[in-house]
Amino acid sequence: MELFFEFIKYAILGIVQGVTEPLPISSSGHLVIFQNLLGMNLQGLNFEVFANFASLIAVVIIFWTDIKRLFYNAIRFLVKGDRSTDARNDFKFVLYLIIGTIPVAVIGILLKDQIEAYFKSLLTIGITLMVTGLGLWIIRHLRGGKGDHDVNSVEALLVGMAQAIALIPGISRSGATLIACLGLGMNRETALRFSFLLYIPVSIGGLILSATDLVKDPQLNTLIFPYIVGFVFSLITSLFSLKWFMGIVEKGNLVYFSIYCFIIGIAVITGSMM
Repeated sequence: MELFFEFIKYAILGIVQGVTEPLPISSSGHLVIFQNLLGMNLQGLNFEVFANFASLIAVVIIFWTDIKRLFYNAIRFLVKGDRSTDARNDFKFVLYLIIGTIPVAVIGILLKDQIEAYFKSLLTIGITLMVTGLGLWIIRHLRGGKGDHDVNSVEALLVGMAQAIALIPGISRSGATLIACLGLGMNRETALRFSFLLYIPVSIGGLILSATDLVKDPQLNTLIFPYIVGFVFSLITSLFSLKWFMGIVEKGNLVYFSIYCFIIGIAVITGSMM
């Protein structure tokens, strides 16, 4: 019976990760909150890596058509010397995704352990959730005019810096990048595409960086099946959550997530002080 309830807890965490990863409400912050509610104390980021990998697969599935086109045209531009407009523009878009990945890669390598150690308190998460809510409130009505081919390297770097800030639990990755993209004048479709395609190299990089810790985890043999349960639930819910969120963004309803972040942030701060 105890094992059954353990599986239920990891299933709940997987659902939390899957629902919140695409949404601008911080999946890492919600995982910490629910660990506390469920009386769990997961050491390190190993479960988060598993759950994030499931969300990565969901993103790849949903954006597969864009990924194929970008990869094909970038290869045509680099290898075959194709200088057509489509090949050039898609190559530049891929290049900007690489530029946007640099800040989080550098900060993740240098400060991963410090961030993990110092920024997981409930008080910190409550405050950072409210910061996310404030950012979403500021850009709630923005509808930029820049499309995929209007993005430049400076804007890509700025979005990447916003993503790096989201390494702090409570600062939503999708929220931070969407705020940056919309604040820089991108239209909602381009902002969504750039934000979630940018998630792919970041997630892969995080998986690689955590691979050693994962393999050396003395509890891995015991926890592998609960991790798999969490992975499956995270994958399924990520697919539904991302599709739903894309529709929400296109309709311009980000204000609801801002209000949610304020409410949860206040509740978490209040709970941490009791």
